[in-house]
Amino acid sequence: MKVLFITSSRIGDAVLSTGLLRNLKDTYPGAHITVVCGPLAASLFAGVPGLERVIALKKQKHNKHWIELWREVWPIKWDIVVDLRNSAVSRLIRAKKRCIFDRRIDQNLHKVEQNAAVMALNHVPAPQLWPTKEQSEAAYQLIPPGGAVLGVGPTANWAGKTWPAERFIALISLLTGSDGILPGARVAVFAAPGEEDSAYQVLSSVPEALQIDIIAKTDPGTAAAALQRCALYVGNDSGLMHCAAAMGVPTFGLFGPSWPHLYRPWGAHTAYAATPKNYDELIDFPGYDSKTAGSLMTSLDVETVYNAIGDFWERHEPRAA
Repeated sequence: MKVLFITSSRIGDAVLSTGLLRNLKDTYPGAHITVVCGPLAASLFAGVPGLERVIALKKQKHNKHWIELWREVWPIKWDIVVDLRNSAVSRLIRAKKRCIFDRRIDQNLHKVEQNAAVMALNHVPAPQLWPTKEQSEAAYQLIPPGGAVLGVGPTANWAGKTWPAERFIALISLLTGSDGILPGARVAVFAAPGEEDSAYQVLSSVPEALQIDIIAKTDPGTAAAALQRCALYVGNDSGLMHCAAAMGVPTFGLFGPSWPHLYRPWGAHTAYAATPKNYDELIDFPGYDSKTAGSLMTSLDVETVYNAIGDFWERHEPRAA
C-alpha cells in the first residue's frame, strides 16, 4: 500500500498533523508512506514507521513547487492521498482514496480535531513524533544523563507571541529553586536560528553548571528528541511547544496573541496559561503594527504562570534524563 501525506511547511502545524500518520500506521501496518512538507519540518518525519521518503517542498515563484511535486508523484498509483494543504496535486494524480482538507470543516475546532475530520475519523489520534536512532543519539549528547531537566522555549516566530525574557528568568528561578517543583534542575534553553539574543539572555541567568545550550544548535527532529529528555517543558506558543507535547513531555504553553482553542498543546499531559485579553483585543490599539510590536504578553504575570504550573505539575511524576 502506498500513502501520500501532504502536510504543512510550518513546524507547529506539521507536528499537529502527525496524529493522522499515527492512525495510518496503526490501520495499515505495512503501508509505504511518502511525506510532503516544508524543508524546515522535514527532519521531524525522518523516523516515521514505514517511511519511503520525505519530499521537502521549497516554495517557488508562480507555484512552481507544486508543479515539480506533481511531476514527482503523478507516475505512482497511490492507495491513499491525505492532503492537508488542499492542493491541486492531490486531485491530479491517481488515487483510490483521497482525504483532502475542506474549508467546510469547523474552523473553531482544535487543529488536531480538524485534521481528524479530514479523514472522517470517529476518534482524534494524538500527535506523535518518531525520532531516528541518529537523532536520539545526538539528543543524548546534547542532554547527557545527570538529573532532571527543565526545558524552556523563550522565543517564537513573532515578537508579539513572546513572553518577556525577564519573566522567563524569574520563572526559572522559582521552578528550580529550593521550594520549586524541580529544585536544582538543569535548564535546557531551546531556540531556532535568528532567535539567539533573547534565548541567550535567558540561558545566561542560569548558573553555568546547570546550563544546557540548545540554541540554534540542531534541526527540529533532533530538538524534539532532546525535548523528550526533559522533565517539563515551558514555552511560548511555537513549534517547539507542539514538539514537546508530541514527545509525551509534560508541556506548559504560554499564550497571548494567538488562539488557544486552536493551538493549545494537545493531550492530558499538557496545560497552558493565557493573557486576560484575546488576540483581537491585544492588537486593538492605535498605531499597532505587527512588524514593530514588541511582546503583547506583558499582562501575563510570573505569579499566575508559576501557580498554574504548580497545579498542573501535581498531576505528573517528575522525569529524569
